Amino acid sequence: MRVKTGYTRRRRHKKILKLAKGYYQRRHSTYKNAEESVRRALAYAYRDRKVRKREFRKLWIARINAAVREYGLSYSKFINLLKQKNIELNRKVLSEMAIREPETFKKLVETVKN
Repeated sequence: MRVKTGYTRRRRHKKILKLAKGYYQRRHSTYKNAEESVRRALAYAYRDRKVRKREFRKLWIARINAAVREYGLSYSKFINLLKQKNIELNRKVLSEMAIREPETFKKLVETVKN
């Protein structure tokens, strides 16, 4: 007696088509096209969760560099001075401080310089 895949296949197809909801044209209704698109989308999502972290770090560094240059320092010298003074603030916090609290950031730079 052979085993038919009806139930299993339908469940597998429904799962993929549910993930493809909102896709354009045949991508949301045809299993073959939907499966291709969903697989690619999931791969991009996985990859870009890693990439997002890199992108934000680059943004924070650019912001800190721009803010610090107003006080005659470069980014690398500023970070080095912070480490020498044992001031442990991450780049995200430094970036936010430079944007939202420029006075506090200025005091921090002056502290590090002296």
